[in-house]
Amino acid sequence: MKTKVQRKIIRIDEAKCNGCGLCIIACAEGALELRDGKAKLVSEKYCDGLAACIGECPEGALTISEREAEEFDEAAVEHHLHEKEHAEEKLPCGCPSVTVTRFERAEEPSTCVQQKSTLGQWPVQLALVPPHAPYLNQADLLLSADCVPYAYAGFHQDFLCNHALLVACPKLDDFEAHLEKLTDVLSQAQVKSLTVLRMEVPCCSGLSFMAKKALAASGKDIPFKEVVIGIRGETKE
Repeated sequence: MKTKVQRKIIRIDEAKCNGCGLCIIACAEGALELRDGKAKLVSEKYCDGLAACIGECPEGALTISEREAEEFDEAAVEHHLHEKEHAEEKLPCGCPSVTVTRFERAEEPSTCVQQKSTLGQWPVQLALVPPHAPYLNQADLLLSADCVPYAYAGFHQDFLCNHALLVACPKLDDFEAHLEKLTDVLSQAQVKSLTVLRMEVPCCSGLSFMAKKALAASGKDIPFKEVVIGIRGETKE
């Protein structure tokens, strides 16, 4: 029987959790993971109770409670992280940028077919696009994570065609600055629709969270859609 002690440990309010995955990235012990779109505690013994993850949660879904729980086990944490690093398709923090991964393709293309670009503007980086850019007016707006065009082979034909493009990374870029810029774009430009195109990894869900916050702050009521791309290039949703 596992010995339990009275100590501080993370508590997750699933009703508030939006599955953005930012807390998972912040947990150096790997104590949290996403399951069914919600953050979950993997094991009590992996949580040190120091609450490094709390400040990363945009919804206030994380708190520290004092209750009976397994003791924090540093050796178990080291073993757990080691297993995560070496398990197939089980990537630390759910982010492929942390672990080098190679995919085996069923068929290798014999030739590279040249296709025409459907990009109709410049610049594309959200940080560089002015809210008053003429190509944003009356546009169907595509907000894409910057990894998507590399993972999804038909990016130009299936998503970019007839759209104005904004590119951002919710993990590496300045989230608050991007949120402010996107809010300005939606407030000032007469955007007809907004599509968020992101990768399946947890940190990338922050792009959808950003878009929804910007839409709410802008006061605009326009069609919104989210499309998720798998790390092997398939459409997930």
